Amino acid sequence: MSNQILYFHYLYRLHYTFDSVTNICPKMADTPVRFGILGCANIARKMCRAITLSPNSVLYAIASRSLEKASSFVLENGFSPVEVKVYDSYEGVLEDPDVDAVYVPLPTSLHVRWAVLAAEKGKHVLLEKPAAPNLAELDRILEACECSGVQFMDATMWMHHPRTSEMRALLSDAQRFGQLKSIHSCFTYEADHNFLQNNIRVKPDLDSLGALGDIGWYCIQAILWAANYELPETVTAWRDPEFNEAGVILSCGACLHWKDGKVATFYCSFLTNLTMDLSALGTKGNLHIHDFAIPFQENVASYHAGSQFRIPMMSEHAVANDLPQEALMVSEFAGLVKRRNGDGLEPPEMWWPGISRKTQQVLDTVKASIERGFQPVEILS
Repeated sequence: MSNQILYFHYLYRLHYTFDSVTNICPKMADTPVRFGILGCANIARKMCRAITLSPNSVLYAIASRSLEKASSFVLENGFSPVEVKVYDSYEGVLEDPDVDAVYVPLPTSLHVRWAVLAAEKGKHVLLEKPAAPNLAELDRILEACECSGVQFMDATMWMHHPRTSEMRALLSDAQRFGQLKSIHSCFTYEADHNFLQNNIRVKPDLDSLGALGDIGWYCIQAILWAANYELPETVTAWRDPEFNEAGVILSCGACLHWKDGKVATFYCSFLTNLTMDLSALGTKGNLHIHDFAIPFQENVASYHAGSQFRIPMMSEHAVANDLPQEALMVSEFAGLVKRRNGDGLEPPEMWWPGISRKTQQVLDTVKASIERGFQPVEILS
């Protein structure tokens, strides 16, 4: 299926999801999706709030490796054991017949085990990024989800903000933007000493991709988004990436090339002051964002667009949102789950798994270029 067809298919799905109350099978319209969360990672705290704010979901269960930790997590996040079940094992959530979907914020090295098992148990899977350590493991996850007929989505939240849809319309407007020529993304933050010594994202047995997986995933997916998900022809990693003593990437960058002459660059780092920039340059216009991954304000996000005049003229556009982007993501995912559960016949939406797979392909190719001495590496479709 072509990228253009996929895009219009996606727009249709967006409309279907946002209008879920009237479009979902009547017996499902008033039934929220019941979420279980595997693990009590810090990001899970934000997702507890997102699930609660989402109009079509409810937090149903929390699992940890100890009942005490799971119970404390529930209370610390404003719930009671009456509202939310607690389990002392991830299997407990997956065996619960009342859990519809699971959010998995576990270390990347554990994704394939628990996401595959969740799919086999009939649970829809919202998986924290990076989705997998490599494409082979992600393909195992996606295959399990497809075979079990459950929905898959990675938890890249900014993709679900209304600003993203508005910017997509700009990039697709030939009169205003013209032909896309180059894309540049940058996501960095300065990690403290404790992070660099103890965080799971710097441990090779937990998150071996380091900064490339944690924030490089955002950069790569943003580039693909701007390019309408057309994969580049080659990827060349920049020289002199930084590693910790265990060999985990702390900073790196790469250049991407397309057959039609488009070019993109990205840089990600745990060692540089906070930056979340994305720029897309066209023949007639341009687009600039300074907080593409996490908007500086929760209820409004801005971007700057340039005109086609010779003298640069930038205009700021603010896009309001009723819910924070993580709640919008949960709402969209839950809408897809409700459609699947509504009549039992609707197949899982393949748009989001396709985006995750392409992101993982590029990420793997960056890593391959680093390992091959920063040589250009071809991406195989």
